[in-house]
Amino acid sequence: MWLVAQLPIRFQWWLGKMVGLLAWKLAKSRRHITEVNIRLCFPELNEQQQTALVRNAFIANGIGLMELGIAWFRNPAKLTGMTRIHGIEHFEKALEAGKGVLLLGGHYSTLDLGGSLVTEYIEADVMQRDHNNPLMNAVMTRARGRRYGTVLGARDLRGLFRSLKKNRAVWYATDQDYGRKDIVFAPFFGIPTGTITATSRIAERSGCKVVPFSHFRRDDKPGYDIYFHPALENFPSGDDLDDATRTNAVIEQEIRKAPDQYLWMHRRFKTRPDREDPGFYGRKRKE
Repeated sequence: MWLVAQLPIRFQWWLGKMVGLLAWKLAKSRRHITEVNIRLCFPELNEQQQTALVRNAFIANGIGLMELGIAWFRNPAKLTGMTRIHGIEHFEKALEAGKGVLLLGGHYSTLDLGGSLVTEYIEADVMQRDHNNPLMNAVMTRARGRRYGTVLGARDLRGLFRSLKKNRAVWYATDQDYGRKDIVFAPFFGIPTGTITATSRIAERSGCKVVPFSHFRRDDKPGYDIYFHPALENFPSGDDLDDATRTNAVIEQEIRKAPDQYLWMHRRFKTRPDREDPGFYGRKRKE
């Protein structure tokens, strides 16, 4: 990864495309999950369009794998010349409230590089789930520690509240399936989806502002766009389902800007409202 990170970015994108296409051909289980997710979330597309989106999603995430090397082993500051920031005034306004900012992000293919680029414009901490591989986890944590003020474990709520109390911004994502604990089933692309309620609890206890943000790779030429949006108003509302519906809608809106650049390989709809429901990802299930 270190060696690849030293290559010109256009060549890295090409190499990432080749890796993505290879995974599309060979990683049948992940392709199946992606196909199911695309079929569920984009029923308006015909079969050919859905197939193309699945293929493009593997390409985008293959490029994202190359970008991990840039985020971990190079100085992303060198990419600021090809990075555009949109709506940073919304973040600055939220920070003025003095209660900290929860940056509501998502698992886009530019995950680490986008996060590293963000720290060129704002100061932020990050919450992460440790990698199962100890070596990968050590490299990832060290690299993120260089870019972010503090790297917090996924369950380090005390550390999170300490950061918010210091009026810090914390990168935080809610868009994966974490099981049945402390969730509601809120619509995501029209599908009842297990969504954690922790976002509401954190905002209620800390008084922080929740600011949606996203980051995408440009299609026309090497470059990146980072988006900040106005802080969610009247959040939390006191209704967990309503709050989860709002956060899901925000993430869905961002995904639709570049649908192929989302992590569709994750079983987002694994946990179903009915425990007896076999789910969507069984090999034999077509509908």
